[in-house]
Amino acid sequence: MEPTKEFDSKYRYILVAARRARQLQGGASALVPSASQKACRIARDEIKAGKVQYVVPEAEAPAQPPAAPSESSEE
Repeated sequence: MEPTKEFDSKYRYILVAARRARQLQGGASALVPSASQKACRIARDEIKAGKVQYVVPEAEAPAQPPAAPSESSEE
């Protein structure tokens, strides 16, 4: 199982295929005709056909900790 060039890693390919397979098992209809009845194989066929889209969420910048109150005496 070699991922297509649109995936940056095999790990991401597996994650996308697994999520799509879960959708198929949950009742989603197949996007391409497939000779197989297995959700994993249908998901692979859909990815190969370019029918499955995915989005890589951007990493959020770490939140800045609140500034400590300065010790100034107003007396």
